[in-house]
Amino acid sequence: MFLYPLLFISALVGVSYHDEIQPTAKIMYGDKGNFVTLSCNYSGSPYNLQWYRQYPRSAPKFLLLTTVSSNPSVVNATPPYPHLSIKLNKERTRLDLEISSADVTDSALYYCALQPTVTGN
Repeated sequence: MFLYPLLFISALVGVSYHDEIQPTAKIMYGDKGNFVTLSCNYSGSPYNLQWYRQYPRSAPKFLLLTTVSSNPSVVNATPPYPHLSIKLNKERTRLDLEISSADVTDSALYYCALQPTVTGN
């Protein structure tokens, strides 16, 4: 059994007084080959929610995005990461990044982010 950390923090994209996103945990550990879920709680009515991954001495890389609507759509990175998926809970208050068959290469810093919905001036 090999445990390795999956570190993640949240980032807020855009400026809004009503839209916020925060990780549910600062550090996660997972076993190689197991299913791992990283989660962020959010509030407000964001336009979309995103996940990024950053390795040491590298820039963050886009992983996945989902719109927050009655019929959410998902945008994958190019090329996609087939062992990663994005999910919203039924109440639309939590964003999950699901890692199937976790590997040592998944040990990184993860960012959850949101794009607020802009209304009015």
